[in-house]
Amino acid sequence: MQSSGSNPQLDKNTLRRQLLTQRQSMPVEQWRLFSQTLCQQLLDSSLWQQAQTVLAYMTFRQEPDLSWLFLQGQDRGWGLSRCVGQHLMWHRCNPLDSQMLKKGKYGILEPYPDCPELSADEVDLILVPAVACDLKGYRLGYGGGYYDRLLSSPGWASIPTVGIVFERDLLDQLPTESWDQPLKAICTEKGIASRS
Repeated sequence: MQSSGSNPQLDKNTLRRQLLTQRQSMPVEQWRLFSQTLCQQLLDSSLWQQAQTVLAYMTFRQEPDLSWLFLQGQDRGWGLSRCVGQHLMWHRCNPLDSQMLKKGKYGILEPYPDCPELSADEVDLILVPAVACDLKGYRLGYGGGYYDRLLSSPGWASIPTVGIVFERDLLDQLPTESWDQPLKAICTEKGIASRS
């Protein structure tokens, strides 16, 4: 880690590039195996078992793939996000139904705008994508601030959040800034680490 006198934003940008390059070099078979194992860790967790409506993401840049979770969790209600300006809008959507999805602003699959919207009081769990997470629950995202804005807003701040990363991207400590919102837990293929 850089010294405390360094620029956190510069540190984040450098670290983000390094970790994304490393993650995208992972062999496809290993990526699939680690993704499925990670999904099983989630399925076995109390956070998952207590949730009826779960917000998730569609994999991008070789993030952990949640397809196995979607298959096993067809008894759950699912929400996926859509980027609108600087914010995420959440829609009730079946992630296995390709006819409900289209490529959005960043090339990520997202729901059509006419899918029913989800409000914070309907949501039990948020699965948060990340480039990396640390042991204090902080995440390194892609730099847009979408999740930090969401998780600091009224109603959303109290919903349990789980950062989803491979074990190699769970670091001791990340550079942080005042607006970074820590997550409740981090899930990797090795298990779930809770902050509380």
